[in-house]
Order: sequence, then C-alpha cells, then structure tokens
Amino acid sequence: VQLQASGGGLVQAGDSLRLSCARSERTGSRYDMGWFRQGPGKEREFVAAVRGNTGTTVYADSVKGRFTISRDNAKNTVSLQMNSLKPEDTAVYYCAARRTAVLNTIRDVVAYDYWGQGTQVTVSS
Repeated sequence: VQLQASGGGLVQAGDSLRLSCARSERTGSRYDMGWFRQGPGKEREFVAAVRGNTGTTVYADSVKGRFTISRDNAKNTVSLQMNSLKPEDTAVYYCAARRTAVLNTIRDVVAYDYWGQGTQVTVSS
C-alpha cells in the first residue's frame, strides 16, 4: 500500500485546512487509516484514526471537536478536516495504514505498517 498525503499549508490561527491521503489500492474494510503529526523537536504523535471494519473514529484529546477524519473507500482516500487551528497544531502530518487490528493499539505509531511522505502544516498566531 502506498500513501500520498497532500493539503498542507500556511494558515493563521482559527483557520481551517483539509488534508487528503490517497491510497494506491483499494483497501476497503481491511485497513485502519490514521493521521499522525510530528512537530519541531517532538516525537511523532497520534491525531486521529478510522477503523476499517466499523468506520469507528478515534481522536487525540488535543484535537477532539476540532478535527474530523473521514474515508471514502470508492475514491481510496482518507481526509482530515482541521478547524479552529492553533499554533500548537504546527507539524508535519502523516497518513498511515495498518491491517485492521485490535482497537487499543490504534493510537500507536509502531502499530502502522505503511506511511505517506508527510505534508507540512504551519499555523501562525
């Protein structure tokens, strides 16, 4: 599975951005899809994920209520709608995929097998 992330950019605090991740093949319900981010000098961290088999969404507390993850299996894409952006959201955002597995590992970086190249999001104050 190859992943291609896009949609990053430079915005002001309070603005919105929509990230998109294109998958190279139809994965349907067999893969969980996630978004992670890595800020300057920080470790990569979980942002949001959507389960392949149920469509259940999971969010980091820091983005809950502001970000929305969605998937379109017909178009082989997964998106991350980011509203009310804050300077602390500044990071390189990565999409990732893994074969559907236990829910309690869906936030773990090491649980994902496939990664996109990352797209930069910069939020100015």
